[in-house]
Amino acid sequence: MKQTHLERSQKGGVWSSYLRLLSHDFPTQRAAVAEIIRLKTRLQLPKGTEYFFSDLHGEHLRFQRMLDSASGTIRDKIDTLFYSVLSPEDRDELAQVVYDPENMLRRLKKAGKLRDSWYHLTIVRLIQVLKVVSAKYTRSMVRKHMAPDFRSAIDELIYKDEDESRMDYHYAVIRAILDTGVAGDFIRAVAATIRSLSVARLHIIGDIFDRGAHPDLVMDKLIAFHDVDIQWGNHDLLWIGAAMGNEAMIANVMRQGINYNTYDLLEDGYGINLRPLSMFADSTYRDDPCEIFMPKNEFNENQFDTVDPALGAKMLKAMTIIQLKLEGQLLARRPEYDMAKRDLLSQVDFAKGTVMVDGKEHPLRDTHFPTVDPKAPLKLSPEESELMRSLVASFRHSRRLQSHIRFLMSHGSAYLKFNGNLLYHGCVPMKEDGGFDILEIEGQALSGQPLFDYIDRTTRDAVFLPYDSPEQVKARDFLWYLWCGPKSPIFGKDRMATFERAFLTDKSTHKETMNPYYQLINEEAACRSILEAFGLDPSRGHIINGHVPVKLIKGESPIKGGGRLFVIDGGMSKAYQKTTGMGGYTLIINSHSIALAQHPADVANDSASFDSPILEVVERFPKRLTVADTDESIDMHRQIEDLEHLIAAYRSGAVPEQDCQPLGPLQYD
Repeated sequence: MKQTHLERSQKGGVWSSYLRLLSHDFPTQRAAVAEIIRLKTRLQLPKGTEYFFSDLHGEHLRFQRMLDSASGTIRDKIDTLFYSVLSPEDRDELAQVVYDPENMLRRLKKAGKLRDSWYHLTIVRLIQVLKVVSAKYTRSMVRKHMAPDFRSAIDELIYKDEDESRMDYHYAVIRAILDTGVAGDFIRAVAATIRSLSVARLHIIGDIFDRGAHPDLVMDKLIAFHDVDIQWGNHDLLWIGAAMGNEAMIANVMRQGINYNTYDLLEDGYGINLRPLSMFADSTYRDDPCEIFMPKNEFNENQFDTVDPALGAKMLKAMTIIQLKLEGQLLARRPEYDMAKRDLLSQVDFAKGTVMVDGKEHPLRDTHFPTVDPKAPLKLSPEESELMRSLVASFRHSRRLQSHIRFLMSHGSAYLKFNGNLLYHGCVPMKEDGGFDILEIEGQALSGQPLFDYIDRTTRDAVFLPYDSPEQVKARDFLWYLWCGPKSPIFGKDRMATFERAFLTDKSTHKETMNPYYQLINEEAACRSILEAFGLDPSRGHIINGHVPVKLIKGESPIKGGGRLFVIDGGMSKAYQKTTGMGGYTLIINSHSIALAQHPADVANDSASFDSPILEVVERFPKRLTVADTDESIDMHRQIEDLEHLIAAYRSGAVPEQDCQPLGPLQYD
């Protein structure tokens, strides 16, 4: 039986204290009633549009453009509004003004188009677009997205009616904007409001880091966004572990940064001091051409920090050897990972120049190891030890990196259940028979949701426990397992073939076998069992994950399990686009439907085709969803209940009203 406020308050002080605290925000009955009305009204609005991105991999310009264009849906609204009155070229120009007003105004000024007539028409058209994208929000919510300096003017124009008595007034508002010379600034403000309102919630399904030029700028964009969550990918966990002082993960981050030519990110983005590494590599491998270690310079171009490719190859080899040593040391101190066979450096016969892999002997492509002692191959040389001390200090003391890691903690998780859907980066480890695979760790046999919960807790331990304490070292070592361990849900493969790809010609050794999950999810039964295991409705919920690029050019589809699962890693990273044939997916869930946006590959950022993805509606809802159908409504109903108790407390005298005027017989049902 539901307790009344008086019954609760009679039982003690906790509930009464809470209501007194609540009364500071709503000091009168009228204030509490007004908030209840606002909340109940909000529940009836259409749900906001959710956007899902995966595997950004540092492609900041591509991500920025996809976000600014709302993955093509803003252009779709412009086409709907103006199809019969504007040419395709004019509609494209208007869309570009929304996406990037600064650049477009500069180009139009150079072309001599910025006349008062252009400004006037563009403002009127932008206001029409803004009215459409703001339809899902209350007026007060829309105002919060407006630039303060122009809030009043935008508010007047967006809520104008067609009454002739008001037309002259609204014309006067636009005329005043033109006369005062702020039309460009006003257009920027309206465009920013359109972009902000077009994406209500942003979900990032992992792998912000590595390969691309600037994951740091992606992180800055996410931090500035109004509503975002992140499900950690294995590359994100790699950087978290590096930032928390795991030397093997630092070496891996450095190796990948050199390999993909992201020196600007390392030195200028995060302040990692590369000079000790370049000096060590140049001295140690001076007479070594390091031909098999030439970096992949074609994917990124540095503006500030350029490194000669020959020196880059030496640096890459240096970090590869150090990484293999440090990973071997980690495996020696963590036998519970059952990965000793992955310490291939200890399996090298340095006299013969061969290595044993899975019981077979293979010749090495490179046999020059000046820093390796064959009797103790995992021991760092004094110079390597000094280099790692320098790198650990750089990662630990990078204020920008540490702030980005804290954001990954505050807005990130191993998985998320949101509006009936399940979000995670990699997989739920499974056996070939369809059952969940088990990871035995710390005396626990974990699978399914309990495994993800353990991962979430341990990741936070690695970040928040005292640095270098035994518990923190253990937690940050586990991050390395999550990066490449055979039963890691975030990784989802049987091995990370770093050694084989670097040193062995036989490409059969490079193969990384995917977890059975990736075959099983083609059937709806497997997807339903996962949703049920996480406490979600398998007939309505969906699984959304990334990690494995969908090879569109080979006929693969991102839609799995009869529409119960979406894999949205489509190749946003340029390194993947040759094998995927596209430039990434966006999943879009609005109040009407679920849609996939398929983006073209490797298109110039100011190209119109960049903002014209192939949009496919993959599921339509039986009825339009409102806020009442979302997870947000749970908290809103709780707030309404608490406010009702506060009103009851005011009426009973249990909590005194503040600054209240005498009331008549106020009734509230």
